[in-house]
Amino acid sequence: MTPGPEAECAASCVPSITSSGHRVCLLTADGVRIEAAHTPRRARSEADPAACADTPAIVLAHGFTGALERPALRRAAAAFSQHADVITFSFRGHGGSGGRSTVGDREVEDLAAAVRWARALGHRRVATVGFSMGGSVVLRHAALHGQGEHGERTDAHPDTVVAVSAPARWYYRGTAAMRRLHWVITRPTGRLVSRLGLRTRIHPDDWDPVPLSPTEAAGLIAPTPLLVVHGDRDPYFPLDHPRMLMSAADPATAELWIERGFGHAENAAAPELLGRIGEWITAHTPA
Repeated sequence: MTPGPEAECAASCVPSITSSGHRVCLLTADGVRIEAAHTPRRARSEADPAACADTPAIVLAHGFTGALERPALRRAAAAFSQHADVITFSFRGHGGSGGRSTVGDREVEDLAAAVRWARALGHRRVATVGFSMGGSVVLRHAALHGQGEHGERTDAHPDTVVAVSAPARWYYRGTAAMRRLHWVITRPTGRLVSRLGLRTRIHPDDWDPVPLSPTEAAGLIAPTPLLVVHGDRDPYFPLDHPRMLMSAADPATAELWIERGFGHAENAAAPELLGRIGEWITAHTPA
């Protein structure tokens, strides 16, 4: 019998060192095993761990149906490694991680585990970058673990936040792409298609309670620097979504980029855009 994701991730709990970094299995606060990888900045060697303290880390949160090994996330990690050490991971229910996807709710715990790992490696400065579903997760994570007026700073706090192609509100069905996605998430047949065809295992239960919305979270992030990036050709979320996020955020610490010709999330992000985001993170992540 082929081992399932839980067994695969449990086996990877013994850290493995490779020429490009190392991989581990992280345990979230609610007991889910998450596969994760650390890639050092191109300008330094993994054999020089003391450099972590002076090198920022970028933690990447992929979109729904993404995973650590997907080409788009690996391409993004390679681009960001020009600017910082990079940590990638698979959300619960995705790739080799355990559990089942809650489509942006409990995934905050997965991101928190990855940020804690970055700090355990010695990084004093940690930025989070999320794509699509991951974008909603980095916003909620910053609100819950950050240093805003209504949130206490924790050991999982981010120093800088970037949300790419993120939704502003839950249950949005205004585009054909989102109507198809809701069918996948809410119907038994759709969840079967997701598990077999997309290697994404979705939890069948509805949210209870409904989590803090991305827009509500955006209003709780300041003074942590926030960048919202969105494409004018996004087939999932039209431009009212990033504008809603910005209307809730503190204009003194938040910035909006509307990218011409850009589609959706990590699959459509060109190297030039990823490079500019990396430069923005370097400039806005406090020492």
